[in-house]
Amino acid sequence: MKIDPHELKNHLKNKMGSLYVVHGNEILLGLEAADLIRRATKHQGFEDRIILVAENRFDWSKLKEQSQAISLFSNNKVVDLRMPTGKPGKLGGETLKTYVENIPENTVTLITLPGLDRSTRTSKWFTALEKYGVSIEVKKVYREHLPRWIASRLKLQKQTMDQDALQLLAARVEGNLIAAHQEILKLGLLLPEGHLSLENVKKAVVDVARFDPFDLGPAVLKGNRNLLIRILRGLEKENLAPPLVLWVLAEEAKVLLRVKTALNRGLDMRSACADAGAWGLRQKLIPNIVHQITAETLKSAVIQASWIDKQIKGIEVGDAWANLLELALSITPSRT
Repeated sequence: MKIDPHELKNHLKNKMGSLYVVHGNEILLGLEAADLIRRATKHQGFEDRIILVAENRFDWSKLKEQSQAISLFSNNKVVDLRMPTGKPGKLGGETLKTYVENIPENTVTLITLPGLDRSTRTSKWFTALEKYGVSIEVKKVYREHLPRWIASRLKLQKQTMDQDALQLLAARVEGNLIAAHQEILKLGLLLPEGHLSLENVKKAVVDVARFDPFDLGPAVLKGNRNLLIRILRGLEKENLAPPLVLWVLAEEAKVLLRVKTALNRGLDMRSACADAGAWGLRQKLIPNIVHQITAETLKSAVIQASWIDKQIKGIEVGDAWANLLELALSITPSRT
């Protein structure tokens, strides 16, 4: 069965299927669809999760074992198979076809793939995936459709804007959906709910970032304290709303903590990053820093972020910017 990404949420409210296949070129939408499925499985009692990353020289017997393994306590489990290349090879294709024909009753399988060419779409293994499972294709959002997509996302955070403002934002992100997502988050944190004027959007989106708050994350993961301090001081001088800065720093602390926890459970680094939702640049930088910081430090940072949030809202007394700097440095072991 094939469904559109926007239909997935309603679909998951009904009976959970045993196989979901997320594929396509739009990375952000693929990540969101996969995360939605993972949350739904957890809500329905599928607590155990097996993560398999099928890259070069992947041992396909590991997938075969999942269809044969029966839990001692009959726990429900999720098999989370990630195929970055979308090319399983002959053995992998045969194993996939056999696996999806024999998924155990207590198992939900999630398979994520990149965009696929015509020959792959008509292959026996992918045809089997679509026959036995729910297929969600995340198609690229082209430039001409981006303003409408931005408007739909703004609506979720109770904001609207005129067509000229939508065109301005679409031009700024140049068709990059992840960049668009970040800009929309900025607007939600910097501006109130309701209608946003073109001038407000220009001020928030264009003028804000001589120092970009989203540069804080890479500075943390590179261990570049000097750059981190320079960015934070620049953002303070530009009077950027501190909730956005706090969100960025707290998110880095949470991702690092999730990776640390996954490593402590015995996952390898790549699987730990995937489990924590650390992709792209994060996935490349985290291995350089995660072993230099303790889980206790990261837990304290998350608690500190909650306290700073109360300072920003006026519930607690204190210098929010000074504490933001302290928070940032606490999760940044010095490397440069």
